[in-house]
Amino acid sequence: MATLTPPAAPVDLSGDPRRQRRERAMGGVFAAAAGTSLLISALILLALFTKGWKFISNVEWGTVFSSDVWSPRDNQFSMTTLLAGSVIVTGIALLVAAPLGLGASIYLAEYARPNVRRVLKPVLEVLAGVPSVVLGFFALIWIAPNIVGRLFGEEAGRGGSMLAAGIGVGILTIPLVASVSEDAMRAVPDALRQASAGLGARKMSTSLRVVFPAAISGIVAALILAASRAIGETMVVFIAGGAADQATFALDPRESTLTMTAAMASLATGSDNVVGANLAVASLYFVGIVLFFFTLVLNVLGNRFVRKYRQAY
Repeated sequence: MATLTPPAAPVDLSGDPRRQRRERAMGGVFAAAAGTSLLISALILLALFTKGWKFISNVEWGTVFSSDVWSPRDNQFSMTTLLAGSVIVTGIALLVAAPLGLGASIYLAEYARPNVRRVLKPVLEVLAGVPSVVLGFFALIWIAPNIVGRLFGEEAGRGGSMLAAGIGVGILTIPLVASVSEDAMRAVPDALRQASAGLGARKMSTSLRVVFPAAISGIVAALILAASRAIGETMVVFIAGGAADQATFALDPRESTLTMTAAMASLATGSDNVVGANLAVASLYFVGIVLFFFTLVLNVLGNRFVRKYRQAY
């Protein structure tokens, strides 16, 4: 009669207890880092709303969106002036950064040889390391007279303008568009390129009709990041925008104005005058709240677009 062999004891696959403790400790460190970032964001919002509530509760809202002058030291708070300036400067910046950045990314991803790419991409990204104050002076001293002045006359090129500031911000955001878009296009499988070439398509047709649409989610993400970067830029528009501590509503890019960030920077200077005004300090926090929600909406829309059109390979 055959005897039954007792089942073998289960093998412990959990690993070394010391390794498990290290893994749990590192998980706790990473969780603390994520929680700290959320806490900092919450504290920033709390500070903005706590300090900005004075403005929200005391300002005459009829003048906030109907007035044409932003001059907080004179109790004139025209948010339409700042919003128009921010949108125009950001639009000009994207008109500069989008074609140049996307063109550079297509060349780096599809045309450049590996040794050329290894040299050109770091050189392009060096542009992102140029201090914005330097680009602001460059936009004011060179772009305004030599580009804006030659296109629209010496009067338009004398001093700063929305056009000069927008071109400066566009130059600043070119590396961001190029780098993120190039990474998105490099992530497209080579099988798609080979299939397109097998059907007789030229290199340009493959790049523009196969690779570019396949990487559209990453390219849109790059443009959204560039728009957020342009809206949040301070020193270039503060120096090259042409306005000091007050601005008048304008839609002509050749005129000077203040953006939301430039208005905060100009108002923060000269603290004695700011403290002496009634709602001037509180208006700083309110502009910060508007700027926060402006960029939040951009990022939410960008994330929804990326999730909807992302292609998995």
